[in-house]
Amino acid sequence: MRTNRRTATALLTLTAALSLTTLAGTAATAAAPAKAAAPVTCSAANTKVTVKQVDRPINHLLLTAKNTGTKTCYAYNAPYLRFDEAQSATRIVEDSKPQAVVTLKPGQSAYAGIGTSSPEGEHGHDAKKLGVLFSNRSATGSVGSTAHPKLPGGSVYVDTSAYVTYWQSTAADALRW
Repeated sequence: MRTNRRTATALLTLTAALSLTTLAGTAATAAAPAKAAAPVTCSAANTKVTVKQVDRPINHLLLTAKNTGTKTCYAYNAPYLRFDEAQSATRIVEDSKPQAVVTLKPGQSAYAGIGTSSPEGEHGHDAKKLGVLFSNRSATGSVGSTAHPKLPGGSVYVDTSAYVTYWQSTAADALRW
């Protein structure tokens, strides 16, 4: 009888210990925060791209990319712009490079300033279309498809002096250049 009691007591102790371990594991799982989805690269698929005319500085546009996705996205480097059927992308202002990659949580926006013309520019014309591509992390190419935001007023005068800034966290920073 003693052996049976010892065995029964040992079994009860083991069962209680297993129950406590299971309960502790369940509590730890419930208390652990849900793992956030890994950030992705911003692209035309997860942002809404718009462009608008600004009063100051003159001959400037403000390009906005709003994260419409469900995950945080990175707006790497500068947007690649193409007015109408231009043979090359619009020049990027290297001095506008921010200290860190612009990170957009869902609903947040990144901004880039576009200088359209200057007295030094040549071969000006009224552009009717704008194509915008997002840069990959290494700035060696683009990701996703081309966004085609509508130009303000249906067309914008551009010449060879046109440029675009890197993506910025604020509109004011984008229009400094």
